[in-house]
Amino acid sequence: MSLQPAPALLPLFPLNSVVFPGGRLPLRIFEQRYLDMVKQAIADKSPFGICAIRDATPYSVGTLVHVTDWDMPQTGILHIETQARERFVIRSSHVETSGLLMGKVDSIGPETGIAIPHDLALTVEILRQIIQEYGAARFPEPHEFDNAVWVGYRLSEVLPLKLSTKQNLLEMNDSVTRLRILAEFIKKQIN
Repeated sequence: MSLQPAPALLPLFPLNSVVFPGGRLPLRIFEQRYLDMVKQAIADKSPFGICAIRDATPYSVGTLVHVTDWDMPQTGILHIETQARERFVIRSSHVETSGLLMGKVDSIGPETGIAIPHDLALTVEILRQIIQEYGAARFPEPHEFDNAVWVGYRLSEVLPLKLSTKQNLLEMNDSVTRLRILAEFIKKQIN
């Protein structure tokens, strides 16, 4: 699948959450500015950006997402499923009259997939167990257990890490270093 570059101007959805490329994030939308944003994204099949928030301002690196499914169980509440694509960096932002945050962004190229170093095999085994427990709905195929980028992103999503740690892992461009950090976290949890 080829990735499209992030648009120059992107609607942003600041959350208390980090989503990694290739990940899925269900959202419950009820604020009018975000309802309008998502309706537009569905109608145009256009992306929007999700970025973690700290001290009422978004981090500068976020992830482009597309709506893959939606449902409106009651008026004014929209349930959506999103699929994360590439990362982006916010160069500047402004708030529109509706209250929607818009960002001028540059796409961050995808990390090149590399093999899992032998000494980090534990990360793959832990991820296999997690996927077996959560199932295909949370982790749809294809699985890339031999790709350090994919394994690192999936573990970063599901391990109980602080928001700032997840953000640091998202911003990192070294998949082996990311896996080493995650392996250390896992080892501390096991011992």
